[in-house]
Amino acid sequence: MQQTIVTLDLEGVLVPEIWIAFAEKTGIPELRRTTRDEPDYDVLMKGRLAILDQHGLKLPDIQDVISTLSPMEGAKAFLDELRARTQVIILSDTFEEFAQPLMRHLGMPSIFCHHLETDDAGRIVDYKLRQPNQKQKAVAAFKSLNYKVIAAGDSFNDTTMLGEADRGFFFHAPESIRTQFPHFQGFDRYEDLLTAIKAEL
Repeated sequence: MQQTIVTLDLEGVLVPEIWIAFAEKTGIPELRRTTRDEPDYDVLMKGRLAILDQHGLKLPDIQDVISTLSPMEGAKAFLDELRARTQVIILSDTFEEFAQPLMRHLGMPSIFCHHLETDDAGRIVDYKLRQPNQKQKAVAAFKSLNYKVIAAGDSFNDTTMLGEADRGFFFHAPESIRTQFPHFQGFDRYEDLLTAIKAEL
C-alpha cells in the first residue's frame, strides 16, 4: 500500500495570521495584508519590510506579539489525531524566527519555512526563501519518493501545493479564493477536513 504524507499550511489553518495580529497590536492597517490578498509573495514581503522600517519596528516587536498567540480552537486535537494516523509536514511561507514558539504549542510537528535576516539591532533587513514556490516543490519531491500527498491550505500561495498534491483541500479559505479555484473542495471545520483526509488515507 502506498504511504501517505499530509502537508498543511500554518497560518489561517492551524494558528492565527501573525501579520494580522501584529497589525491589530500596532494599529497599522496596511500590515493586515496577507497571501489571501496579495498573490505575489515578494511584493507582499517587500511592502511589509518597508512598513516596519517606516515605523521603526523590529523582529522582537513581532516576536512579542507571537508569544501571545495560541493555536486556533481545535487545531491541536486535529493535528494530534492526524499525526496518529499518518505523517504530517507543515509547509509555510512564514519564517523560522516566527514559527518556533507556535510549533511548541502544536507538539513540535515538522515545518518547512523560510528565514529572516536581521542586523545587530534586530531590524529585519531581508528575507530569504528556502526556495521559490517551496510548497509545490516539496509536494513534488514527496511524490517522487512514491508518497501519496494530501494537502490543505487557505491562500493563493497554497494553490500550487494543492494542485501538485494527489488531493488538495481548502480550509478556512475566503470565498473570493474558493470561487477562483472551484475544483478544490473547501471546509471550515476541523472535523470535516479530518473526515475528508481520512477517506484518502
